[in-house]
Amino acid sequence: MRDEYNALIKNHTWTLVPRPMDANIVRSMWLFRHKYNADGTLSRYKASLVANGRSQQIGIDCDETFSPVVKPATIRTAPGAWFQRFAGYATRAGFVHSHCDSSLFIYQQGSEMTYLLLYVDDIVLTASSPAFLRRIIQSLHQKFSMIDLGPLNYFLGISVMRNSTSMFLSQRKYATEILERAGMLNCKPCRTPMETNSKLGTNGPAVSDPTLYRSLAGVLQYLTFTRPDITYGVQQLCIFMHDPREPHLAALRRILRYIRGTLDLGLQLFASSTASLVAYSDADWAGCPSTRRSTSGYCVFLGNNLYLGHLSDNTHLLDLVWRQSIGVLLMRLLKLVGYGIFFASFIVRYSRPLWYTVIM
Repeated sequence: MRDEYNALIKNHTWTLVPRPMDANIVRSMWLFRHKYNADGTLSRYKASLVANGRSQQIGIDCDETFSPVVKPATIRTAPGAWFQRFAGYATRAGFVHSHCDSSLFIYQQGSEMTYLLLYVDDIVLTASSPAFLRRIIQSLHQKFSMIDLGPLNYFLGISVMRNSTSMFLSQRKYATEILERAGMLNCKPCRTPMETNSKLGTNGPAVSDPTLYRSLAGVLQYLTFTRPDITYGVQQLCIFMHDPREPHLAALRRILRYIRGTLDLGLQLFASSTASLVAYSDADWAGCPSTRRSTSGYCVFLGNNLYLGHLSDNTHLLDLVWRQSIGVLLMRLLKLVGYGIFFASFIVRYSRPLWYTVIM
């Protein structure tokens, strides 16, 4: 606790000011918890100074902050005050704030490159050479109080295992916690996440606990970061979060049974021998039996690695001209072209030239 407090003081986390006469006092409290490695072993003890929510007044001190759905944009956004202070220092030190991700900073010095990813008080840092990496870490230590935890092995619930040729990203621990929350840790595994050719509609009795359904569907969204095999199924579940029915709950349980049998799956990133940028897109035209919306999706590969994937069901057919499957595909392709241009420009600016045409 003393180390945490000294770090807060050294980093100028707050500024003492006279109390306004009409202000509500929000008290603070210490939280003590354990941080674990991906294999469940104890990593370190953690003390955090936080605001006491019971002394806050909703609408005055805070707005509604809880959401049952985990969104990637939420994961990447850090609290404003600390983030702005760090971003200001990084900019003065020569880092460039990435336009594609608000938490990514890039530093280039000649042929040397550094990438820094910030989430609240956790930092992932990599560089083109060990010597350059040590220089960056030393400069950060001079400005901020921080602990070097060594090579990346666990970050935001994602474990990282590497060898000389590849890196494996896994959320096994996170998936196990989801199964425990659902009471399905010892359930019978299932071979596929969804029934083939099945379509979820709005029929069936309402579920007895819609809050649990929304909570489980929400946490499954974060699992899709390293499990693209369940992306379509989870997307279908989230369509009906406002009014879940028993068939939707049965589909959710099937996905959980599938996860139970595939806990060791994850995302493998290879040291690719090619820098080709290839994008794929497809659409199920008017496939939803209830709304007649089209489910469209796309994915982007850089070399042999999947870097971006997305599914959406909010493709509205606005007029008769677009009531053809080719129209839906073209709309998705236009968005995909934008991503392709962005990826290509990012690679050329911050990495190396693309010697291959972007394929879509």
